[in-house]
Amino acid sequence: MKVDDVYIDSLGVFLPEWLSVEQAVADGILDPEIPKTNGLTGTYAAGDIPAMDMAVSAARAALERSKLDVDAVDGLIHSAVNYQGPEGCYPPGYIMRELGVGKVPAQYLRQGCNGMLGALEVAIGQMTGAAEAEAVLLTSGENFTKPGADRWNDGFGQSHFFSDGGMAVLLSADEGFAQVHSLSSGVLSPLEKWHRGNGPLVEGNPDETPSMPERAQQFNDTEMPLSEALEKITLFNLDVIHQSLVDADLNASDLAKVVMINMDGRMLEYGTMMPLGLPMERSSFDFGRSVGHVGGADVFISLEHLVRTGEVGAGDNVLLFSQAPGWLCTASVVTVLNPPSWAE
Repeated sequence: MKVDDVYIDSLGVFLPEWLSVEQAVADGILDPEIPKTNGLTGTYAAGDIPAMDMAVSAARAALERSKLDVDAVDGLIHSAVNYQGPEGCYPPGYIMRELGVGKVPAQYLRQGCNGMLGALEVAIGQMTGAAEAEAVLLTSGENFTKPGADRWNDGFGQSHFFSDGGMAVLLSADEGFAQVHSLSSGVLSPLEKWHRGNGPLVEGNPDETPSMPERAQQFNDTEMPLSEALEKITLFNLDVIHQSLVDADLNASDLAKVVMINMDGRMLEYGTMMPLGLPMERSSFDFGRSVGHVGGADVFISLEHLVRTGEVGAGDNVLLFSQAPGWLCTASVVTVLNPPSWAE
């Protein structure tokens, strides 16, 4: 869809302590061959900092960078992948209370690693539709530190390292340092079973439930070979990207950067960059390889870095692209209008 009158006013990031792959290898918790093949160099670990508190810290950073104050926020959308709080809690309410956001609509979105671009899609509807929202705050926070978890080896096929952090995006209907021109999304439902598996749809003993990689492997062994699944995903993803480019009246060659999920560089290159006819230098991989996979926050963490360091500037078109089990993906084209005051 074409998008008018939606701007990125500011971005806020919270990243805790950085961990290098070299240290993980030295500690004996990571096979040295894995980073050699996936190209990843590190991740972030928050310890006992709650995921929602990292989202709050990121939101405060975004508000501090903005001319808007918290009273201007008339909508909030929080997205997450991992544990946020006890069963029955409502994360958006916690974040609103901590920030002092007023009695405004707030949604909790569960789209996995596609979460923040999914939230952008919802916000666009709120800002251009009947709600006529003027400023919407998007937040996300993840903490993958938990008993029995392994941030280095639990990633799907070791294609990524799980990472902790918080991200916030403040959208405005009036002005901002970047403008959202288009957004396209879709769900490839024939592949939803790839990550769901064959188990019952009622809650059972978690100790007897296969992990997501195990469920995916079962699907590939019994229903669809991995090569066929990857081909379907690649074609589907490229269709979504193409639609976003068409709606923005751009070609792939017009893109200064392609910002994607922080994962195995080979998957990014062969699955997205090469089909678009673009070199890896135009991707976000050089930065993202050191960040790790912070759920749906990856694309905006990388965008903040690119803008802050001046790697993208006035007039640059940036494609934001994410995907998640289900199989769903979203692509959005934004253009930097003027570097913000917080850019270096």
